[in-house]
Amino acid sequence: MAGHTVLRSRASEPEMATRRVFLATLLSACSRADPGARLHARPTGPVTGTAKTGVNPLNLRADRDTLFYVPASAPDPAPLVLYLHGATGSEQQGIRRLSALADEFGFLVLSPASADFTWDAIRSGYGADIRLVDQALSKAFAMRRVDPARIAICGFSDGASLSLALGISNGDLFSRVMAFSPGFIPGGVEKTGKPRIFISHGTRDQILPIENASRPMVPKLRQSGYDVTFREFDGPHGVPPEIARAAVEWFMK
Repeated sequence: MAGHTVLRSRASEPEMATRRVFLATLLSACSRADPGARLHARPTGPVTGTAKTGVNPLNLRADRDTLFYVPASAPDPAPLVLYLHGATGSEQQGIRRLSALADEFGFLVLSPASADFTWDAIRSGYGADIRLVDQALSKAFAMRRVDPARIAICGFSDGASLSLALGISNGDLFSRVMAFSPGFIPGGVEKTGKPRIFISHGTRDQILPIENASRPMVPKLRQSGYDVTFREFDGPHGVPPEIARAAVEWFMK
């Protein structure tokens, strides 16, 4: 399955990038209520389990599971970052990208994986992947006390696009959204709350070109009333360490 996934993604990457043009549809997309984009997990119930320091597999799926990272430095209750990987990524991506920063700044990292090479909301609508995210959040909240005022959703590429959709739809859960090189905002979102948003994008991105993605997206988000911090950097499709650090510092202020 993994090999098949990589072949599908690599073969279709230019085609995927071409059709992910942001076509100035944010306002109309935000007006369409879709309960599929709403998450139900909240950090209000009792903590009934335990999460050891380090990486905790949540065992929600036999393959492509969810990892919950607890640094020794995390306070009680702790901030939490939900990380959504890019196409062809896995649950390991969030741990690789954020665990050292989590150790330094003291926040929890929840990193689920899509069932296929990318998230179902990117291809066809909110479905099993979003239900998994909801289950992962519920289990993490039951394993560790989380500060309800400091929960962020974060993602790269396809994960960044989905992070924006889920962040806008669940602003009563996520106070911050960190989107690294998003391509577009999936339709069917429901504006709930006003999370603050951090977006970064490389000026030499050939996968999701900045002029078709973040540059037109940021002013439309601002016109819709969102507080957006936008960081362009000289580089390709990716997340330079200094950008990841800037986003975490912004979240932890």
